[in-house]
Amino acid sequence: MNDKVKRVKYLRGLEKFAKLAIRNLKRDDYDESKFRALVDKNSQILAKIEPVYLDQPYSKSLCEFVNLVITLNDKTTLLKAANSLEKLKNSKSYKKDKHKGQIYE
Repeated sequence: MNDKVKRVKYLRGLEKFAKLAIRNLKRDDYDESKFRALVDKNSQILAKIEPVYLDQPYSKSLCEFVNLVITLNDKTTLLKAANSLEKLKNSKSYKKDKHKGQIYE
């Protein structure tokens, strides 16, 4: 396979895993045993995808978050990491200030 295709496939797998983990961490009826079972099942799927080198800050932190979810059980630590990951993702988008030079009275 082409390197670009491998990279896109790996990033999509990481995104899918991270979104699933974040969604289940933020649920009101969070159960650690169900969460662990879900993470184990999806980590096996993620293991089938060939890892590639990631050079973007968001991509690196996404990979770190996925590894953190697989290894840790602490909900508060995982939520803190998830929030920082979402903050990093949202900081990439740039919105220009409209009418910055005008003064409204």
